[in-house]
Amino acid sequence: MAKKETQQSLDRWTKQKWTTASGKPSSKTGEVYAPAKTISKLKSTDEGRRKLAAANATKRAATKAGKQFANHGLHKGKKR
Repeated sequence: MAKKETQQSLDRWTKQKWTTASGKPSSKTGEVYAPAKTISKLKSTDEGRRKLAAANATKRAATKAGKQFANHGLHKGKKR
């Protein structure tokens, strides 16, 4: 039996290596988690580094306010 598209998407998502920009746990640094490929792309350009810094600042502010999730904008355009 073939998997549905949503199941295939979940499989792809699960197989990705998710990390923070520093490689340290988000609970210690307050950084956003994203796929390693996305992090390396963002770190390779000045604009990407600014986006990553802004996302991390948004995440830290949301965490400080007691929120579990932060709308940091790195996943814009993705169906959620």
